Amino acid sequence: MQLDILTPESKVFSGKVYGVQLPGTDGSFEVLDHHAAMIASLKKGKMKILKEKGATESYEISSGFVEILNNKATILIENATSLG
Repeated sequence: MQLDILTPESKVFSGKVYGVQLPGTDGSFEVLDHHAAMIASLKKGKMKILKEKGATESYEISSGFVEILNNKATILIENATSLG
């Protein structure tokens, strides 16, 4: 799936991934390739990008939203700090 992560200042990430783990306001959840369409609100917490089997990238994020549509996830957040 295509993943785009945007803040007001910059594009944090853009590329093909097989999933992403997100801190939703009602609890953490995971979105995988070909997920059903949805919109969800996010709270401050850890976001984990699942690039390939065993390859991940993590960020500490603030509040925001995620939209899943046509195998594309767009995440709009206030800010993101790389965790390595």
